[in-house]
Amino acid sequence: MPGKIKNYFAGGNTARGFHNLYDSNLQGLNRIFILKGGPGTGKSSLMKNIAKEWLEKGYDIELLHCSSDNNSIDGVLIPALKVGIVDGTAPHVIEPKAPGAVEEYINLGEAWDAKALAARKKAIEKLSKQIGESFEQAYATFKQALEVHDDWEKIYINSMDFQKADQLTNKLIESFFGKMKLNKPSDVRHRFLGAATPMGAVDFVPNLTEDIPKRYFIKGRPGSGKSTLLKKLAAAAEERGIDVEIYHCGFDPNSLDMLIFRELGIAIFDSTAPHEYFPSRDGDEIIDMYEILIEPGTDDIFADIISKISAQYKRKMAEATSYLAKAKELHDELEAIYVAAMDFSVVEQIQRKIEAEIEEIAKD
Repeated sequence: MPGKIKNYFAGGNTARGFHNLYDSNLQGLNRIFILKGGPGTGKSSLMKNIAKEWLEKGYDIELLHCSSDNNSIDGVLIPALKVGIVDGTAPHVIEPKAPGAVEEYINLGEAWDAKALAARKKAIEKLSKQIGESFEQAYATFKQALEVHDDWEKIYINSMDFQKADQLTNKLIESFFGKMKLNKPSDVRHRFLGAATPMGAVDFVPNLTEDIPKRYFIKGRPGSGKSTLLKKLAAAAEERGIDVEIYHCGFDPNSLDMLIFRELGIAIFDSTAPHEYFPSRDGDEIIDMYEILIEPGTDDIFADIISKISAQYKRKMAEATSYLAKAKELHDELEAIYVAAMDFSVVEQIQRKIEAEIEEIAKD
């Protein structure tokens, strides 16, 4: 029987630049293959091929998706074997903890024709510069969108009953954990709920919560305390030794969007746009932060200003996404140069070498 796939992002294009949560997801692995090589050298395809093979063998797989290319992955993990393969090219900075003993660098540049690439040096440098500029424009525009979002939040923060917010938090902590105290350290993983991609906002909430019996859908407005609630729940779980998957906001990594306590069969997440979902099965429950915590009538009182802020925010997000799309378009041009200079039979040999090592690990 095939294994199951868990999909998530460990890196994101955010209002605070490219944000990397790779280390959190690579912890505990005994073998990490770090792939080096330019765009178009087959890193994503190699990882997808290995993921498919081990999935068919019945192993559960984790796919770390690429926020800059909707069709690519940045990593594949096989948790049962404590093995990972990751893209180690910029902007994915992966600091080896035990080079050689745990991490091994794999250079896919062995498969390219250096002379052919040297002949295209000017085009490569020009495209690389333009790609970098497009990302910088995207990050600067996301930052502007975050500043607009902060103004939006202030409206609701000023209308919030903080005493009720504390009561709600304490009620949920009691409901989720009770007097539970596990005699082990909490395994904490930091990931992104979704990501800003060249095709807009993407998330994997249905996949990540498909096996979770009890799901809480947090509804509310910007600034209605959703992230603060999640941060306090995460801290309470960690104090009790309960494992927690912490999913950060793909727009603002300082905010949280979802927690999953797999040991307890509980998921709780911000279920507002752009990751808006509604209860669809038994056990699903809504927590409406606006209804519980915000002064009644706030939406109506500030309707005009909220409408203007909302429109401005959407414009900025669309503009930032257009820069990501431009970066992707340029990246595709750069990839084509590298693809033309690649000998993919060498990449296949490298793939077989990695597969053989994983086979040996599986035998132990």
